[in-house]
Amino acid sequence: MRIELIARIIGAIIIAFLSWRLGFSLSNQGQPAYLYDIVKLLDDTVVMFLPYFLAAIGGLLGAIISPHVTTRPFFWLRGKIGQVPAQTLVAAAVGLVIGLIISALLALPLSVLPTPLGDTLPFVATVVCGYLGVMAMVTRGKEIFSLLGLRLSREKPGRKEEVVLLDTSVIIDGRIADIIQTGFISGAILIPRFVLNELQHIADSQDTLRRNRGRRGLDILNKLQKDSQVPIRITEADVKEAREVDDKLVRLAKTLQCPIVTNDYNLNRVAELQGIKVLNINELANAVKAIVLPGESMMVHIIQEGKELGQGGGYLDDGTMIVIEEGRRHIDETVEVTVTRVLQTVAGRMIFAQLAGRRGHSRSSGGR
Repeated sequence: MRIELIARIIGAIIIAFLSWRLGFSLSNQGQPAYLYDIVKLLDDTVVMFLPYFLAAIGGLLGAIISPHVTTRPFFWLRGKIGQVPAQTLVAAAVGLVIGLIISALLALPLSVLPTPLGDTLPFVATVVCGYLGVMAMVTRGKEIFSLLGLRLSREKPGRKEEVVLLDTSVIIDGRIADIIQTGFISGAILIPRFVLNELQHIADSQDTLRRNRGRRGLDILNKLQKDSQVPIRITEADVKEAREVDDKLVRLAKTLQCPIVTNDYNLNRVAELQGIKVLNINELANAVKAIVLPGESMMVHIIQEGKELGQGGGYLDDGTMIVIEEGRRHIDETVEVTVTRVLQTVAGRMIFAQLAGRRGHSRSSGGR
């Protein structure tokens, strides 16, 4: 917003000055004959204030149109270039240079043609040759460079920089920071600008819970940029055809041919249906949880009541919920339990257990 304001101010000053010069030329008695015929129809007072009037109109028009011809095209072009691989940009630049060289060779013989062909054909040849050179190198650049024994980059054939896209939900979740620190993600982390904008919108929400979630996400991003072992980049690449953030992510991932890191179930399924690799941290968390078998004993701190009568509940170190029969009377205590069964649900794994020694106690009570 600040850049656009500066562009409006500069544009207003430039256009106002040019308009003032135009008005001064019109009001000057030494103007050309065709301007004198126009000016002599105006009143002397109007002629005197004409430069200032035109300067005010020019300044207003400059303030209005400046962003549309300066900053906005620049950001649009930067976003488009950000979506294009570096190899394609290099090929396009080489093709443009070749096309301009060919047009320069054609300019001399074309310029000696009779008017108006000699005046227009050199310019037309420049545009056509430049366009054909760019298109030829962009579409067939790899084959052309291969015939010349050259490569577009120093990387080994078939290899490119590995990048992953972060979703808003996984940033707010926060576990991605710890995962990156472990080194499981080795490629660069890309955070699209539209994801950052959504995070900022959530942080500015009137709802307290959403506002806290958004601020937590911004804190996680700040932590990643300071402590991450892999590059963290904010990309301006956007997908104007899509409106929803999830749609933009899916299309951008397809364009960049990179995976999406998320814990959003719906985004996970939509991306997989379109052939995009998804790194779901919930699935990762479930995969690395310790395997517990029926009959094993462990120490559990019971912190709450269970849904059924007499049950108590607690959690293992990895976050797995464990339900203990007859554990309600041991809330806020750490007890030894024996696993009876393990249940896998959509939300994760749940363990059922009973107090250690309960079976033996029941048998001895029955014997008496």
